[in-house]
Amino acid sequence: MYTKRTGSGRPLVLVPGVGAAFGTWRFVLDGLAAEREVIALDLPGFGKTPLFDGQVTVERYADALEAHLREQKLEGSDLVGSSLGARLVLEMARRGLGRSAVALDPGGFWSPTQKKIFGTTLGASVQLVRALRPALPVLLGNPAGRTALLAQLSARPWAVPADFALSEVRGLADAPGSSPAIKALASGPNQQGAPAGTLPGPVLLVWGKQDRVTPASQAPRAQRLFPDARLELFDSCGHFPHWDQPARTVRTILDATA
Repeated sequence: MYTKRTGSGRPLVLVPGVGAAFGTWRFVLDGLAAEREVIALDLPGFGKTPLFDGQVTVERYADALEAHLREQKLEGSDLVGSSLGARLVLEMARRGLGRSAVALDPGGFWSPTQKKIFGTTLGASVQLVRALRPALPVLLGNPAGRTALLAQLSARPWAVPADFALSEVRGLADAPGSSPAIKALASGPNQQGAPAGTLPGPVLLVWGKQDRVTPASQAPRAQRLFPDARLELFDSCGHFPHWDQPARTVRTILDATA
């Protein structure tokens, strides 16, 4: 997997979600790197990491992440993930990897109806931005366009910087892993839990109260499956706390992994 390293100190591994590469951490990277060595990954099919050959499944993503952590001697590092990446760091903790884990709005805790809505709406969003790709610079260059295209992802889409919005939406549209990963999440099994006393270290679940992709109503289900995990809810925050609440996200991650 392609990795971007910055900062110094105890390693902190960042794992992004569907459509995102290491650049998705732009608003929190400097704050985290001020105290830690930050290792930001591109998952297979996103950024600079090629997609798997054959069928794409969440289990294959987890196996690939575990293999990478072991190869790089990072299996004892603090792990932070967003969305799909958050589900993967929870899976790493369930497998006994990681010194601690912070999961930002993890996938994998949907009800059957929620899972169907997720697959339908996010899959349609990918098709829409692909169709609109030539017009994306204009559409995302103004607050109204960002509000229309990013409302599913952010509680304050109009406030997302235009250049960042364009990079993130282009990444979602262009990444060969976007559609297969969404299909894998929507059609595959939900996240397995970890019984009390089996995690290798502390786990923190973070949820934006305005998340429209993995709604905060899923948080109790996640806590039942990970009874040793703590939960923190962010106000005025959508699916990506590192977009909507970057300063609080930095402080929360550093405190949770201290």
